[in-house]
Amino acid sequence: MPLSADTVRAAYARVREEVGPGVTVVVATKYVSPDDMAVLAESGVEVVGENRLQDLEAKHERYGDSFRWHFIGHLQSRKAKDVSRLCELCHSLASLSAARRLEIPALVEVNLSGEESKSGLAPADLSAFLAEARGLGVDVRGLMTMPPLADDPESSRPYFRSLRELAAEHGLPELSMGTSQDYRIAVEEGATLVRVGSVLFER
Repeated sequence: MPLSADTVRAAYARVREEVGPGVTVVVATKYVSPDDMAVLAESGVEVVGENRLQDLEAKHERYGDSFRWHFIGHLQSRKAKDVSRLCELCHSLASLSAARRLEIPALVEVNLSGEESKSGLAPADLSAFLAEARGLGVDVRGLMTMPPLADDPESSRPYFRSLRELAAEHGLPELSMGTSQDYRIAVEEGATLVRVGSVLFER
């Protein structure tokens, strides 16, 4: 069943109202088909986040001027130049090899939960990484994290709070945290960008 512009428009407006004017709503399009991207444009969506370069390229070719594009998936160093060509911000910088090739502002991904399945730096490694990335000329704007999946959104709060404290410690203004399940908690803890998908697309 195709996406409904009316449904997406109403849900997007509700999320925008909940997070307030100081927070950028990044609509995650991993599960949105190229054809359905037109519905997002019609619904007034401004910023989209893509996880895979192949999908990013295909969607950007058709809708390049319709959105501001962010990269929110795992950033491989060999794809950093292509991501730079298509996006205004990368949310997931976590290696110096990618930093050497990245040509757009970035958020550094921090793995606060220590889960092996997640990308990102250990908090203890952040200071050294920031110094080296800045030495390479990377414009690091802030931090990003993904808490463990949980049924209760409140369980994400300690991770969001820790990320905010880390960012403040390093003088970084931007915080990308919170998804459809816990974006309200993220905003309470200082998120400046939230990444939402399913909350907009439930039919």
